[in-house]
Amino acid sequence: MESFFKLAQVRRSTRKYKPDVIPVDIITKLQQVLLMSPASKRSNPWEFIFVDDKEILTLLADCKPHGASFVKDAPLAVVIIADPAKSDVWVEDTSIASIYVQLAAEDMGLGSCWVQVHKRMHASGEMSSEYIKKILGIPQHFEVESIISIGYKNETRSEFDLEQLQYSKIHTNTYSPKS
Repeated sequence: MESFFKLAQVRRSTRKYKPDVIPVDIITKLQQVLLMSPASKRSNPWEFIFVDDKEILTLLADCKPHGASFVKDAPLAVVIIADPAKSDVWVEDTSIASIYVQLAAEDMGLGSCWVQVHKRMHASGEMSSEYIKKILGIPQHFEVESIISIGYKNETRSEFDLEQLQYSKIHTNTYSPKS
């Protein structure tokens, strides 16, 4: 129990990566974790595209005007997609998978950062998901939820300070506004 608590406390978004290649055995474990992530009624609407090609990473980094540029410097990115026909809660299922792979990456000594794609716009005015579908050859019936950049950390971030957590956001039994 304590190890998960510590994992949650130390995991922070990483946007600066070393150029080191991630070994195949670690990538395999990340893939396995994703395939074990929960999904409503075990519908598994999600699919995962692992990208390590620098040219493609550079294109993915341009999927929206803000908050994705660091993808070009990551040695790996996972594009998380889903078939909405398989589940009406595909957004939730892909969100769970997104955080699963981030926690697994942290547990294996890697950093990661979530790039929100769903309902975001490319600089051209088209949806970010449409831009990514063209780059990766994703069939039109899929939706893109996120890109998770992954790599060895090239920055240091402090863990969450337990004294500074927003305890006012916690309620018991009923909602009770805090001053």
